[in-house]
Amino acid sequence: FLLPAATLVLVILMYPLVQTIILSFFNASGKRFIGFDNYKELFTSADFLGILLNNFLWVAIVPFFTVAIGLVFASLTNRVGPSREKIFKSLIFMPMSISFVAAATIWGYAYDYPPPGRPQTGLVNAIIQLFGGQPQPLLAIEDGHLNSFLLMIVVIWINAGFSMVMLSAAIKAVPEETIEAARIDGASPLKIFLRVIVPQVRGTIMAVFITTVIGVMKVFDVILAMTGGNFNTSVLGYEYYRLFFVESNVGGSAAVVTVLCLLIAPLMWLQIRTARHQEEIR
Repeated sequence: FLLPAATLVLVILMYPLVQTIILSFFNASGKRFIGFDNYKELFTSADFLGILLNNFLWVAIVPFFTVAIGLVFASLTNRVGPSREKIFKSLIFMPMSISFVAAATIWGYAYDYPPPGRPQTGLVNAIIQLFGGQPQPLLAIEDGHLNSFLLMIVVIWINAGFSMVMLSAAIKAVPEETIEAARIDGASPLKIFLRVIVPQVRGTIMAVFITTVIGVMKVFDVILAMTGGNFNTSVLGYEYYRLFFVESNVGGSAAVVTVLCLLIAPLMWLQIRTARHQEEIR
């Protein structure tokens, strides 16, 4: 009974993975073996080290805020009536139903910076003007990582709804007796939330966090649609696309994918371990 599934895994997942790792030791055309030259070129390149830094920032910021915002929304929406809860949750979850490219287009209009002399149409720059500032080409600022942070907002906006739904279900499953006991002991609502509810939904928090981290490690669509990897915003997923589809560098792109797989593998193991731990608790 396991044979068909195992065969599909080997053919569709394992074979391409092994083939990619092998190709990472070949030249740009994928025909001549060059050993670790592709990896040496990557890790001695300032541009690639900058890409790794961008990926680190994405992993450090997006999952944290996605879980934090989802936790706050889940707690607040659980406190309102059933009819209003459905409306609020539907509105918050709505961005999850659109594609990353569509979301990037929407936020692209919000970050828009028309040339001087033309009317201001970007929402963010209009707010900057309202407070006496000057409009800025927000996505084209190469100093620092402001443009990367603006791209992260798009992904947080999309994933916050998923985080809220998962955490809302977990919070509702918290035994009411534990909350009542905390109230009798005189705990404030904030202490009840932080010291009673959050520890009991830690497993779900970890599951949402790790799922978001894995998704963030592979982010590509938003970068392609909003900046095209320019202005110091490229990440590993986009770098693979650029090397393979733009420069036709088979070996270099395979090396980038291999690095990405090596970074994601521990997260996959942690996700499986967390899921098993959840099953044991149940």
